[in-house]
Amino acid sequence: LMCSCRRGGGLGQAGGFLRLSCAASGFTFGDYAIGWFRQAPGKEREGVSCISSSDGSTHYADSVKGRFTISYDNAKNTVTLHMNALKPEDTAVYYCAADPRPWPCNDSGVGFVGRVYIAMEYTGKGTQVTVSS
Repeated sequence: LMCSCRRGGGLGQAGGFLRLSCAASGFTFGDYAIGWFRQAPGKEREGVSCISSSDGSTHYADSVKGRFTISYDNAKNTVTLHMNALKPEDTAVYYCAADPRPWPCNDSGVGFVGRVYIAMEYTGKGTQVTVSS
C-alpha cells in the first residue's frame, strides 16, 4: 500500500481537532475495506475506524465513537480521518490501511475496529499524532 499521508487542522491540543488524509497510489481504495489504526508506545495496536467495501458503512472503535469521522473521496482516491474533541489518550502513530475482506469492517466487536482486533492486510506509513493537555 503506497499511501502519502497528510495532516491538517489544529495544533493537536486537547479539545481540538486534526485531520489525517491518506492518498492511495497504484490501486483504488474503493475496491477494499479502508480505515485507520493506531499504536501508542507500549500499547497494543488499536483499530480506529473503517469503511466497508461492500456497502460503504462506517464503523468506529468505542474509544473514538462520536468524536472521529472517516470519509472517502472516490475522485481523489483518498481516505480522511477527521478527529475532533481530541484527548491526550489519542496520542499515537496513526496508519491508514486497506484490506480486500469486507466482513471484518463491522460493529460486532470482532474485526478491524473490534475489541478482538483483526489487522488489515495492507498498511501505509504512519503519522505521529501528539495531543497535549
